[in-house]
Amino acid sequence: MTTAITLSGVGKRFGPTIAVDNISAALSAGRVTGLVGADGAGKTTLMRLMAGLLNPDDGSISVNGDIGYMPQRFGLYEDLTVSENLRLYAELRSLAPAEQPAIFARLLDFSGLDGFQTRLAGKLSGGMKQKLGLACALVATPSLLLLDEPSVGVDPVSRRQLWRMVHELAEQGVGVVWSTAYLDEAERCHEVLLLDQGRLLHVGPPAELTKRVEGRCFVIKGGADRRKVQLETSARPDVRDSLIQGASVRLVMEEGAPPPKVEGHEVSAVPPRFEDAFITLLERKAAIPTLPPRHRPAVPTDGIAVRATDLVRRFDDFVAVDQVSFAVKAGEIFGLLGPNGAGKSTTFRMLCGLLPVSSGIAEVGGRDLAHAAAQGRQNLGYMSQKFSLYPDLSVQQNLNFFSGIYGLAGKTQRQTIATMRDVFALDPYGGTNAGALPLGFKQRLALACAIMHGPDTLFLDEPTSGVDPLVRREFWTHINAMAAEGVSVLVTTHFLDEAEYCDRLGIIFAGKLIALGTPDEIKAQARSDAIPDPTLEDAFVALVEKAQTS
Repeated sequence: MTTAITLSGVGKRFGPTIAVDNISAALSAGRVTGLVGADGAGKTTLMRLMAGLLNPDDGSISVNGDIGYMPQRFGLYEDLTVSENLRLYAELRSLAPAEQPAIFARLLDFSGLDGFQTRLAGKLSGGMKQKLGLACALVATPSLLLLDEPSVGVDPVSRRQLWRMVHELAEQGVGVVWSTAYLDEAERCHEVLLLDQGRLLHVGPPAELTKRVEGRCFVIKGGADRRKVQLETSARPDVRDSLIQGASVRLVMEEGAPPPKVEGHEVSAVPPRFEDAFITLLERKAAIPTLPPRHRPAVPTDGIAVRATDLVRRFDDFVAVDQVSFAVKAGEIFGLLGPNGAGKSTTFRMLCGLLPVSSGIAEVGGRDLAHAAAQGRQNLGYMSQKFSLYPDLSVQQNLNFFSGIYGLAGKTQRQTIATMRDVFALDPYGGTNAGALPLGFKQRLALACAIMHGPDTLFLDEPTSGVDPLVRREFWTHINAMAAEGVSVLVTTHFLDEAEYCDRLGIIFAGKLIALGTPDEIKAQARSDAIPDPTLEDAFVALVEKAQTS
C-alpha cells in the first residue's frame, strides 16, 4: 500500500510548551486516518505541520504528492459567492481557465451545491459551508487531503454526507486525514492517531483500541433517578467513566472490577465503544469541581418554566419557525434538535426575548415575553452559539462585564467571579483575551458568564460544539447539578450522543416540530428489522428523511 505521508520523530514547541512530542507514523494513501484527541492534544499543530504551514523543531515529514488542506477557520471568503470561492481557489492552484468549468461542475455535483452557485458563502448553512470548503480543497485533486475538524457545528445529516464524500475520495486513492474531537467519528476511520498532550498514545485501526475495554462496559437501567445514579457511580474509585445514556447510565469499570449493584436497577454488559477506550487510555480521571448551592428557582403554579405556543417567525416571505409548540417543566433538561437552518436558534432567540415573535406566544417563568420581555429576561441565562464573549476583552474583563449587566456588584460580584474562575479553571487565563483562548476554555468562560447570576432558566445554544469528551462531561456535570436544583435547561446540539443526556427532545425540520419525546421514545420511532437497536443519530436521520418526503 502506498504511503501518503511519513512522520519521523516530529516535534514542535511554542516556548516552554511542547505541542507535539516525538511523533512517528506512516499514513497510507486510499485510507481515512483519524487524528483524535482532547482539546490541547496537539491535533491542529500536527495538522499544520503536515500542511507545511509550520516547520518542525525536531524530526522530518515526507509527503508523497500534492496536499489539499481545509483549515478549521478562514477557509472561505464569506463575501464571495460559491462560484467565486471555487474560482479563487482554482486560480491559487494555477488551474487553467479552460479546465475550470468541467471541474467546477463535477465538484458542485459531488458536494450537492449545484444550484447554489450565486449564493454568498456567508449565507450558507454550516453543513453547506463545510461541503464548499471541501470542494475548494479539491479543485486540484490532491494525493493527501488534510481536514481540520470539518464537522464542527454540522448537523448529523450533513455530517453523514461529508463522510460519504470523504470515503469516495479514499476509494479513488486519496489519503485523507480527518481531525476530530468527536470520538464516534473515529470509528468511521480506517485507522487513528490518538494524541494526548502532544504525545502519540495509539496508532492503528480503531477496533484495536476498542477491544481493550471488552468486558468492562455496562449499563444500569430502571428507576427514575438516573442523574443520582450517575453522580454516585462517577464518584466510585472502581468506575473509570459514568455518563447518562437515554434512560440508562453507562459505566466503564476499572480493569478487573465488577459492576456495582444498584438496588432496584438492572445492570447488564454492553459492547464497548471507541470513546470508552479513549477515556480509559488517558492517565487521568477527570475531577470536576462543583458549583456552590444556589436558591431554589421560582416555579409557576402550573410547573411549566418555558412554554412555546404556536410560535411563528417570518423574515419577509420566509417562514423560519412555523407553529412550534412545546413546554419545559421546572428542573427539566429539554433538547432542541434539527439540521442546520431548521429554526432552532430562531426559536431560542424568541424564547429569550431577543427576537420578537411574528405570531404565537413565548412564555418564560409564566410571563408572556411580548408584554414583559425585560422581566422575563431577568431570571434567565443565555449562552449563544456565537458572540457570547467579547474576544478583545480579557477573561477577567468579560466576567466583570457580564456580572455587572446581570446586576451583581460589590462583595457579591467579587465572590461570584472568584467562584467562577475557580470552578471553571480560568485562573491561569485571567489576563488572556477571550479570543485567544483554547476552544474548551472559551466555552467554559461563556457558560460561567451565562450562569453567574443564578438564573431560573438556562438557554444553551450548542454549548459543547467542537469540545472534547472530557470538557463535555464537565459541562454536563454542571448542567445536571443545576437541573437537580430546579433550574430549567433548554439546549441545542448537533452531537446526538450528548442529546441522550436530555429528559425530552424536540426535533425541528424546515421550521416545524416533527418529533417530541424522551430520547428512548425518539429512538423507538426508527426501530426496524434492519436497525433493531437504533442510535439517536439513526432516528434523527430517519425522521428528517421522512419529513423531507412527506
